[in-house]
Amino acid sequence: MTRYVMVVDLRRCIGCQTCTAACRHANATPPGVQWRKVLDVETGEFPDVQRSFVPVGCMHCGNPPCVEVCPSQATKKRADGLVTIDYDICIGCSYCAVACPYDAREIVHRMDFAYNGTASTSEAMRADPARINVATKCTFCVGRVDSADAKGLKPGIDPEVTPACVNSCITSALSFGDRDDANSNVSTLLRENQHFRMHEELGTDPGLYYLWDKE
Repeated sequence: MTRYVMVVDLRRCIGCQTCTAACRHANATPPGVQWRKVLDVETGEFPDVQRSFVPVGCMHCGNPPCVEVCPSQATKKRADGLVTIDYDICIGCSYCAVACPYDAREIVHRMDFAYNGTASTSEAMRADPARINVATKCTFCVGRVDSADAKGLKPGIDPEVTPACVNSCITSALSFGDRDDANSNVSTLLRENQHFRMHEELGTDPGLYYLWDKE
């Protein structure tokens, strides 16, 4: 089997937001919609205070609560672990957004642009009307991943078939690959480092792992 996951090395992330910008560029999301966010977290008490940066987004859960509540079956979990949304049958009811414990879904009700939205701008040209009044979220750049076999490339290794946020990370804090492949890049990272997942206690089996120290 294949289970695509993302691994985030919290020791490397510097909060530069390059992954956020790369995601917006690759997916042409409208103003205010960020499928890849970076949380700025402060811990400790003065004078022993630490600052951490935590990339978040859709966790592509193994047991996604968004799938269970979708009345139109627009949200599905694929065999490779990617959670997808069929815009053609999504009714925009927001049940999935409420059910998601990671606040990973967005619903936009009107076309909006950062630069006046004239038809001549690249932003307007790339706008997708199919995303209006439906749930949207990080897709792990599914189109790239799905093109891997035809191109003879490997997601997580070859940039052309790897999520945009991973390719853009200037500190190599983000990694993508097949968790079920014991020899994959992500399996090696998980084996060699201590890690955790957000709200793992909810039984969602999230597909984003966070590294914080050597094993």
